[in-house]
Amino acid sequence: MRAPLFLISFALSSAACSGTADDSGQGAASQDESAAAAEGAGDAAVPAEDYAEEEETERYVFEYSWPAAVAAEAGLVEVLGDRAQGMKAEVAARADEDWEAAGEGDWTPRQHSLSEEWKVVADLPRYLSLSGHLATYSGGAHGMYGLRSLVWDREAKQAMKGIALFNSPVALEQGLGQRLCDTLNAERAKRRGSPVEPGSGDTFDDCPGLDEASVLLGSSNGKTFDRLSVYFGPYVAGPYAEGDYELDFPVTASVLDAVKPDYADAFSVKR
Repeated sequence: MRAPLFLISFALSSAACSGTADDSGQGAASQDESAAAAEGAGDAAVPAEDYAEEEETERYVFEYSWPAAVAAEAGLVEVLGDRAQGMKAEVAARADEDWEAAGEGDWTPRQHSLSEEWKVVADLPRYLSLSGHLATYSGGAHGMYGLRSLVWDREAKQAMKGIALFNSPVALEQGLGQRLCDTLNAERAKRRGSPVEPGSGDTFDDCPGLDEASVLLGSSNGKTFDRLSVYFGPYVAGPYAEGDYELDFPVTASVLDAVKPDYADAFSVKR
């Protein structure tokens, strides 16, 4: 059985974000309206900035960050902010468990760590596509790492995984066809120095399904999604020492057939 992509898993929230409160100052009748308007204009002119958080204790290190494109989306900041707090609580709790267990035994626990860095994959008029680079260590022989996919729908104020824009993982597998396994096996062969033998009985010679992958949505035109990447983390398509796999594909007519009707306008065939 393949190991899970991540040791720590948190579901991405897809709850709608409520509207922002009106801070126009109507309750402060004594304020000069023109001054208030000027102040508001000044606030609007402040550009969004990258965000980074870091906390280190004897027991754990936690890091979390996102780019300015995320900071400009209040609803998305709320989603990722909640996620960050949940992750921090989780790494702290796991570290505390180790330290408490060590107090009853004859061993010294190692400092735990957990980090996630979000990067922009594509910034379209309606959608912001991101990749979340996750790394975690809890004292074993080595840490774990991987990529997550998130697409923010600015109109719906909703966060979702890239695969959620398709009818199903299987539908996208069918849309990619034999290219998926052929591309993976070509890359495997380069790393292994020998051809892959499908059906050999070795799990790492099989072609994993997209239910074990992260699907990142990209764009070469800045208007629609016309390319995608399939990411297989450590232990999914090969042993840990072989690393992870990120495979790039253009959007084709067969891939378009796998897209949910609600998101059809967000995609186009790669030219």
